[in-house]
Amino acid sequence: MMKKIVKKDKNFKNSFFERFAASVTKATGSTPAFLIALLLVLVWLFTGPIFDYSETWQLVINTGTTIITFLMVFLIQKSQNKDSLAIQLKLNELVAAHEYASNRLVNVEDMTEDELKTIQKYYRKLSQFSKEEQNLQKSHSIDEAEENQEEKNKAGNKHPKKKK
Repeated sequence: MMKKIVKKDKNFKNSFFERFAASVTKATGSTPAFLIALLLVLVWLFTGPIFDYSETWQLVINTGTTIITFLMVFLIQKSQNKDSLAIQLKLNELVAAHEYASNRLVNVEDMTEDELKTIQKYYRKLSQFSKEEQNLQKSHSIDEAEENQEEKNKAGNKHPKKKK
């Protein structure tokens, strides 16, 4: 029973932080937020002569912007992580659902850099095949593209090219 309460409490905190991060990120990326920030900077700028451009006057803007920037980095990163995960899941669903798609790409984000470079080499091959193909929609996967290209090469060897 205690584990369930802890899990619910933990989920509540996570969902609250996610909602908070999403709301703040959305709000701070808006035109009114920019205008408010611009207004604050202008007010600070115009109060310079009043405070005789003192170190305290400069410290106010420096401290304020540093704190806001520091906190915003974490909020924006949280929102970006969630958005990135959602996009990856949607792409995984599209790849998994398509009959002719290569399932090698499901969860590609979990692969090492070397594995990604290997797959990139395959797709360079696929790109080369599609450049040689008259119908660009004919090849659907790396394996199929290689098979199609082999068939074309075999057929090309059987029938000599016509002279112009």
